[in-house]
Amino acid sequence: MSQTIATPPTVRLDSDVIGKPISRPEGPAKVSGAAKYAAEYNVPNLWYGYIVDSPIVKGKITKIDASAVLALPGVQQVFSHENVPSFAWFDRSYKDDVAPGGSPFRPLHEPEILFSQQPVALVVAETFELARYAASILRIEYAVDEDFNTDLDKARAAGKGFDAPKGKTGFLPPPKPKGDAEKAFQAAAHKIEGEYVHHAQHHNPMEMFATTVEWLGDGKKLKIYDKTQGAPNVQQYISKIFGLGKDEARVISKYTGGGFGSGLRPQHQVFLAVMASLELEHSVRVSLTRQQMFSLGHRPHTIQDVKLSSDDQGCLQSIEHNAFAETSQYENETETVVNWSGILYKSDNSKFAYELAKIDVDTPADMRAPGAATGSFAIESAIDELSYKAGVDPLEFRLLNYTYTDPTEDKPFSSKRLIDCYHEGAKRFGWDQRNPEPRSTREGNLLVGWGMGSGCWDASMQKAAAKASLSADGQLTVSSATNDQGAGTYVIMTQVAAQTLGLPIEQVKFNLGDTDFPVAPIQGGSWTAASVGSAVQAVCQEIGKKLLKLAQRMENSPLEGIDFEDVQFADGHIRANEDITRTVAIAEVLAASGEAKVEAESSAQPNPINTMKYSMHSHNAAFVEVKVDEDLGTIHVTRVVNAVAAGRILNPKTARSQVLGGTVWGISMALMEEAYLDNNLGRYMNHNYSEYHIPVNADIHKIDVIFVEEEDDLVNPLGVKGVGEIGMLGVAAAIANAVYHATGKRVRDLPLTIDKLL
Repeated sequence: MSQTIATPPTVRLDSDVIGKPISRPEGPAKVSGAAKYAAEYNVPNLWYGYIVDSPIVKGKITKIDASAVLALPGVQQVFSHENVPSFAWFDRSYKDDVAPGGSPFRPLHEPEILFSQQPVALVVAETFELARYAASILRIEYAVDEDFNTDLDKARAAGKGFDAPKGKTGFLPPPKPKGDAEKAFQAAAHKIEGEYVHHAQHHNPMEMFATTVEWLGDGKKLKIYDKTQGAPNVQQYISKIFGLGKDEARVISKYTGGGFGSGLRPQHQVFLAVMASLELEHSVRVSLTRQQMFSLGHRPHTIQDVKLSSDDQGCLQSIEHNAFAETSQYENETETVVNWSGILYKSDNSKFAYELAKIDVDTPADMRAPGAATGSFAIESAIDELSYKAGVDPLEFRLLNYTYTDPTEDKPFSSKRLIDCYHEGAKRFGWDQRNPEPRSTREGNLLVGWGMGSGCWDASMQKAAAKASLSADGQLTVSSATNDQGAGTYVIMTQVAAQTLGLPIEQVKFNLGDTDFPVAPIQGGSWTAASVGSAVQAVCQEIGKKLLKLAQRMENSPLEGIDFEDVQFADGHIRANEDITRTVAIAEVLAASGEAKVEAESSAQPNPINTMKYSMHSHNAAFVEVKVDEDLGTIHVTRVVNAVAAGRILNPKTARSQVLGGTVWGISMALMEEAYLDNNLGRYMNHNYSEYHIPVNADIHKIDVIFVEEEDDLVNPLGVKGVGEIGMLGVAAAIANAVYHATGKRVRDLPLTIDKLL
């Protein structure tokens, strides 16, 4: 797995720490409780805010009676649209970095109700228990508008769809049509068409959203501990709204107990906590309940129509993929859903469409592998169905329609080892032993089925910065404002820094999650390793250049006259590449220089030429075994092999953990997850952990992860592609396909619950 870094300094392979399964340095703090999350900071003299939600979907607040609440000893204030201060934000569409098009929801801005569970008031009291009780007796009267709609099917039937606008960063409109897909479909030897559906799914990270604002008593200076996937994004959001300078609104997020996309945007508790702290000139904490977490966005309910056709041999003749998704009344949340079909498979005749419909729900949000998880379920299920129609093995069908270039952009891939994922995954799984006939394999009363699916995800990079300081005692400290929501950022950045300067990993520390550090993008899109990792490499190279200059100033320096590109950093030494006997210890360089420390700051950004010339993606192939009880209809996923090609693997332990998590989520999406929306009430009815089903240990069996070796010196300086999203793709479809192989019944509506099989 290990390989040398693509850019200088050259590193000897025997000193590599990149590619090794090194454990997380923050692990002991997490398991011992020493790691503090947003709601755990012990701020002195803290007050507590509790949010009051709207019980109606649509309408208007007509009266708020807070007299009984304010009469309670210890209650400090009740904030609502009647008494919040006026902000420029209320008059202009200030947005965060990842906001979709439209006008963002602004808590307590006006009496209008836009969705169920909308925050309508904030009660602040001296204790959490008092704030919660006070919120329960707050009297609010509403004028209810019964003319609401939370039903996407109803909006579709009424012709309410519209082409999704480009207003969101990262959203790619559907590819342009090629040939005549409808004509080719009608003329083809084999064809299938189907509707593929999943309803709203919610993120449900373990840590609920919370913000602790410490009032520092110096003007408007605040220290904000927030649950987020991007401290700089929250700081920018807060600074714009409240007119604060960066030195007045320091945001800290050292640990995040899962986000999965729900923390990409600043959530409304951070606005409410900061507002209350500024108004009351006091430290305030606002925490959400598990039920309130269901008002922060979700994977949007999406209906997809897929039409595929092939010739007698199984070569695709046409691809049509259309998606119809929900958004809120006030924003246009978009996902890249249908494009993946055109990237994965070649056809001379293709047609794609993506429409939105505005309904009375909160704005959906990015959720692990947004768009791709939705689109891959539909296309990979349809490909499987067509393979049966054509009489071709599902794996052979995919190999037959494999493409070595990106058909949607007519670009070569920077690298693509999906074909190796197919072969290595199939070999490990034992796919060649599969009986192709549905309902052909049994174990007693259990029907056994095998299925597969594949996926691809953008291998992107964002601009990021880092700073580094090497002290005279040989300790290297590297810092960036990036986040770690559990992906392993702490350890992989430590590894990159240690290898770049050839230092023992014990002498390296990486700090993150603080806006006092150099700016970094939100942690999402599987781009953190590429973006922040490249910045860490760059800043350590700057330290290396300074060390080389100091070494060359030493008396009788063995490195005199050597350029930086011609030295390597390994085992705590600087050595000439062509003659490693010309060496000097870094500790000696620092001692001779008399400097207390060597510091640098640097940044990294994508190569625009490469991004224009190449299509950059990670790929995977998932192979699944299911066992279905013939009488009860219960489904057990007993075995999964997930083969992933994601460039250079910085740490196989944390990368494997990411793919395991993605695979588990694929199982969850296929068999369990659905937020039940009562369209008569416009409200999610299972907004809790007891009824919103997610896997537990007993649901998960053997998962085998394979990393296919892949070198890519075009995608970024480190040659890495993210693994956060790719591991989830293809899994849900593979399960649905395996269920068909086991039972002979094709289910296109997720989740695959018992009632759909009986």
